[in-house]
Amino acid sequence: MIVAGFGLRASASLPGLRGLLADIPVDALAIVADKAGHPALRALAAERALPLVSVALADLAGDRAATPAPHQPGRYGPTSVAEAAALAAAGPGSVLIQRRITAPDGTATMALAKGQSA
Repeated sequence: MIVAGFGLRASASLPGLRGLLADIPVDALAIVADKAGHPALRALAAERALPLVSVALADLAGDRAATPAPHQPGRYGPTSVAEAAALAAAGPGSVLIQRRITAPDGTATMALAKGQSA
């Protein structure tokens, strides 16, 4: 199972998210719970017919994320929320296979994690 985790600002757009995901085959999208209603991300999930996994703040796998994120709100912790959401959604034993990348306009980030389940 491969999960694309996202971090995003309110101004993130569907074209920006499409650009990050490109044609990468994934099994699910993941986002921190307080951003799960973001219209661009919900539209991307619908467009790709993928489940959107909402990860509670307490369940973010920030201790396994690799990239520092010193400018994000403190409630998300010190590491990339995209990485932490992808790892949490991919399940126990998941590994990061793509560190956080940032959209050209800076409004969104994406990371990929691989879980042990098929």
